[in-house]
Amino acid sequence: MQTFMDEIFPAFQRPEQRRWAQTYLWALLHVPGKKTPRRMALGRPLPSAAAHGLHQFINASPWEWNPVRSRLARRVATRTTPDAWTVAELIIPKRGEHSVGVHRRVDPVTGRSVNCQRALVLFLASGTQCYPVDWSLVLDGAWNPDRERGRRARIPGSEAGRTPADHVIGYAAGVAAQPPLAGLPWVLDLTRCVDAAGVLAGLRRLHADMVCEVAPDHPVLLTGRHTPVATTVSALMEVRHARQTHVLLRQTPNGHVRPVPVHIYAGTVGAPRSGVGDDAGARPYRILERPDPDGRQPARYWLTTLTDLRVEEILRLARSHAAALSAMTTLGRRFGVLDFEGRSFPGWHHHMTMASAAYVFQRLSGAPAAVFAGAPH
Repeated sequence: MQTFMDEIFPAFQRPEQRRWAQTYLWALLHVPGKKTPRRMALGRPLPSAAAHGLHQFINASPWEWNPVRSRLARRVATRTTPDAWTVAELIIPKRGEHSVGVHRRVDPVTGRSVNCQRALVLFLASGTQCYPVDWSLVLDGAWNPDRERGRRARIPGSEAGRTPADHVIGYAAGVAAQPPLAGLPWVLDLTRCVDAAGVLAGLRRLHADMVCEVAPDHPVLLTGRHTPVATTVSALMEVRHARQTHVLLRQTPNGHVRPVPVHIYAGTVGAPRSGVGDDAGARPYRILERPDPDGRQPARYWLTTLTDLRVEEILRLARSHAAALSAMTTLGRRFGVLDFEGRSFPGWHHHMTMASAAYVFQRLSGAPAAVFAGAPH
């Protein structure tokens, strides 16, 4: 554990700050139930008085979270074989209206109006595992930093008006500045993104490769002709002579093997321009369509710039997003990402950073009890 602390938290020079960081990490790993300072302080052998120290470390200590997250990403990269970046949305139900970022919105999954925080989580994927390495809190207009409640929550002015698309492109821009990790493709589910075209345009500007699931009506351009023709991915794939079919074999839970057809558009397509400076023709896309084998669900569609990659490999990368959703469930059940009760923007980011650190430590080190058996003193 000491090696992990030295690598991830080198900026924590003061012994007291370092001690509380290690205590908070230990509590996230070992204390069952809700992960609040008061609840974690009840976990033996921590004294009940530890609640104040844990609270201060998260809500009042002025440490920077971005350097910690960068070191977590580097640790994952050096101890695994990363193959993609992916982003998942986390809806955090809340009571009342005082928690930072809380607002009412319609949950796109359930269709119900919920009082919640809305977060985006950046994952570094390796095989079937995903590791959370960055966080964003999506703020609606009521939390504009120019407003009094935004100032009370210590929300930086740079967060004003940032949309989910802005956060995703910000993640990609940050990754582009890290050469060892910049070449990995981005695997995104844009089927419910209100600015899917903007996200794709941002990735194009950064020369990032991508495997992105899109809605059936996502617009594309038929290029390679005098006048490009606008259409949609589903309309294009309905033209049977314009597509090729690959048959993949998948094993069912009962041990049977079933054929799964995947349709691929025979050529490549472009994207409509989404704004000034968008060179839409620079990155051709390949389209994949996977019909539901049982015909009960709509077909799914992906756009990818990896035009030379085998179909099996593209779909393997696409599964990174499902792995991220699974990891997020674990983060909620075991590492407390749903449990922050503070009202400050820095406190929220501190808690989420420590939850990521606990998750990465546990996943890369094995069972935490065997490695970190005793609480810090």
